[in-house]
Amino acid sequence: MPRATRNRNRTPSSGSRRRLSNTTLSLLIAGLFVLVVAVLLGITRLGSDTPDNSSEAAAVAVRDNSHRLSTAPGATVNFVEFLDFECEACGAVYPAIEQLRQQYGDRVNFVIRYFPGTGHYNAERAARAVEAAAQQGRLNQMYKLMFETQQEWGEQQVPMDDRFRGYAERIGLDMARYDATYNDPATLERVLADRDDGLALGVRGTPTFFVNGEQLNPQSYDDLTRALDDALAKS
Repeated sequence: MPRATRNRNRTPSSGSRRRLSNTTLSLLIAGLFVLVVAVLLGITRLGSDTPDNSSEAAAVAVRDNSHRLSTAPGATVNFVEFLDFECEACGAVYPAIEQLRQQYGDRVNFVIRYFPGTGHYNAERAARAVEAAAQQGRLNQMYKLMFETQQEWGEQQVPMDDRFRGYAERIGLDMARYDATYNDPATLERVLADRDDGLALGVRGTPTFFVNGEQLNPQSYDDLTRALDDALAKS
């Protein structure tokens, strides 16, 4: 992008700088999303075998015990992401999802479902750590921390249990309770139950998005906002 011509005799106001910063951030998020989608289309075929009945698909996409990053009072639109915390594409698209939450969080419920990939050594461990945090009311904190630190632990072929435990300490969890939950076989079962739902819905890679049970195949950030706008118009 060519640099804007500067007036050497004037200094931009703080308001102008803020507007420029916000515009630049939005452009970066949109560009990053396009790049991530291109990579996904090149290396992963997203499933399309969703149940024919949209209400049935919606019921599978969001269970009663599914984790909500945010809940909007009275909202009837659910945005669901099946994700893998070790997935680089999930990490790259994370800022765009946070932007969506800022834009639609007062009208849309944002739900995450675990879908750890078998090719990621620590994906199930990361999901268990997030689940253990969720059971102490710290879902958002651990969800964000996993993506913000992904480069520290992702793509490693050694267990990262101690590092995840350190993250739990960082966000102030009860560590005895964390350890018990993290190592409880029921926690892994909870993670795998999410993955089973994803497979039933035709999920074959991450991230995969649904709005009210309908699987999306976005090519851009605008495709996601359009899907949410359409769903809100129908609700």
